[in-house]
Amino acid sequence: MWYVYIVECKDQTYYTGITQNLERRINEHRNGLVEGFSKKYNLKKLVYFDVFSRITDAIAVEKKIKGWLRRRKIELVASKNPKWEDLDPSLRSG
Repeated sequence: MWYVYIVECKDQTYYTGITQNLERRINEHRNGLVEGFSKKYNLKKLVYFDVFSRITDAIAVEKKIKGWLRRRKIELVASKNPKWEDLDPSLRSG
Protein backbone atom coordinates (compact mmCIF):
# COMPACT_ATOMS: atom_id res chain seq x y z
CA MET A 1 0.00 0.00 0.00
CA TRP A 2 1.05 3.58 -0.67
CA TYR A 3 0.09 6.58 1.43
CA VAL A 4 -0.18 10.21 0.37
CA TYR A 5 -0.15 12.40 3.44
CA ILE A 6 -0.23 15.99 4.60
CA VAL A 7 1.47 17.17 7.76
CA GLU A 8 0.89 20.53 9.37
CA CYS A 9 4.09 22.24 10.45
CA LYS A 10 4.50 24.45 13.51
CA ASP A 11 4.39 27.59 11.37
CA GLN A 12 1.10 26.35 9.84
CA THR A 13 2.62 25.46 6.48
CA TYR A 14 1.71 22.11 4.95
CA TYR A 15 3.99 19.37 3.70
CA THR A 16 2.70 16.71 1.30
CA GLY A 17 4.53 13.42 0.93
CA ILE A 18 4.29 9.78 -0.10
CA THR A 19 5.38 6.62 1.71
CA GLN A 20 4.73 2.90 2.05
CA ASN A 21 5.03 2.97 5.84
CA LEU A 22 3.05 5.87 7.26
CA GLU A 23 3.85 5.24 10.93
CA ARG A 24 7.61 5.05 10.28
CA ARG A 25 7.59 8.13 8.06
CA ILE A 26 5.67 10.28 10.54
CA ASN A 27 8.06 9.15 13.28
CA GLU A 28 10.97 10.21 11.05
CA HIS A 29 9.35 13.62 10.54
CA ARG A 30 8.65 14.06 14.27
CA ASN A 31 12.24 13.25 15.19
CA GLY A 32 13.80 15.51 12.55
CA LEU A 33 15.22 12.60 10.55
CA VAL A 34 13.86 13.79 7.19
CA GLU A 35 16.08 16.43 5.60
CA GLY A 36 14.56 19.38 3.81
CA PHE A 37 11.26 21.18 4.19
CA SER A 38 9.72 19.20 7.03
CA LYS A 39 12.89 19.27 9.15
CA LYS A 40 13.30 23.00 8.64
CA TYR A 41 9.67 23.81 9.45
CA ASN A 42 9.06 21.20 12.21
CA LEU A 43 6.20 18.75 11.92
CA LYS A 44 3.26 19.50 14.17
CA LYS A 45 0.79 16.76 13.23
CA LEU A 46 -0.47 14.42 10.52
CA VAL A 47 -3.75 15.92 9.35
CA TYR A 48 -4.56 13.93 6.20
CA PHE A 49 -3.72 10.69 4.45
CA ASP A 50 -5.15 8.54 1.70
CA VAL A 51 -4.24 4.98 0.72
CA PHE A 52 -3.49 3.65 -2.77
CA SER A 53 -2.65 0.19 -4.03
CA ARG A 54 -0.64 1.47 -6.99
CA ILE A 55 2.35 3.77 -6.70
CA THR A 56 1.43 5.50 -9.95
CA ASP A 57 -1.92 6.57 -8.48
CA ALA A 58 -0.27 7.78 -5.27
CA ILE A 59 2.35 9.79 -7.16
CA ALA A 60 -0.31 11.41 -9.34
CA VAL A 61 -2.34 12.49 -6.30
CA GLU A 62 0.76 13.72 -4.44
CA LYS A 63 1.77 15.86 -7.43
CA LYS A 64 -1.76 17.22 -7.77
CA ILE A 65 -1.94 18.23 -4.08
CA LYS A 66 1.53 19.78 -4.17
CA GLY A 67 0.32 21.99 -7.02
CA TRP A 68 -2.62 23.31 -5.06
CA LEU A 69 -2.82 26.62 -3.26
CA ARG A 70 -2.83 26.54 0.54
CA ARG A 71 -6.59 27.23 0.63
CA ARG A 72 -7.37 24.09 -1.37
CA LYS A 73 -5.17 21.94 0.89
CA ILE A 74 -7.01 23.31 3.92
CA GLU A 75 -10.34 22.49 2.27
CA LEU A 76 -9.19 18.92 1.57
CA VAL A 77 -8.08 18.37 5.16
CA ALA A 78 -11.26 19.92 6.57
CA SER A 79 -13.42 17.68 4.38
CA LYS A 80 -11.74 14.49 5.63
CA ASN A 81 -10.63 15.57 9.13
CA PRO A 82 -12.97 18.38 10.25
CA LYS A 83 -11.60 18.42 13.81
CA TRP A 84 -8.00 18.65 12.55
CA GLU A 85 -7.03 15.74 14.80
CA ASP A 86 -3.55 14.23 14.72
CA LEU A 87 -3.99 11.07 12.62
CA ASP A 88 -0.56 9.63 13.50
CA PRO A 89 -1.02 5.81 13.53
CA SER A 90 1.29 5.48 16.55
CA LEU A 91 -1.18 7.54 18.63
CA ARG A 92 -4.01 5.04 18.16
CA SER A 93 -4.74 2.85 21.15
CA GLY A 94 -5.60 -0.81 21.11
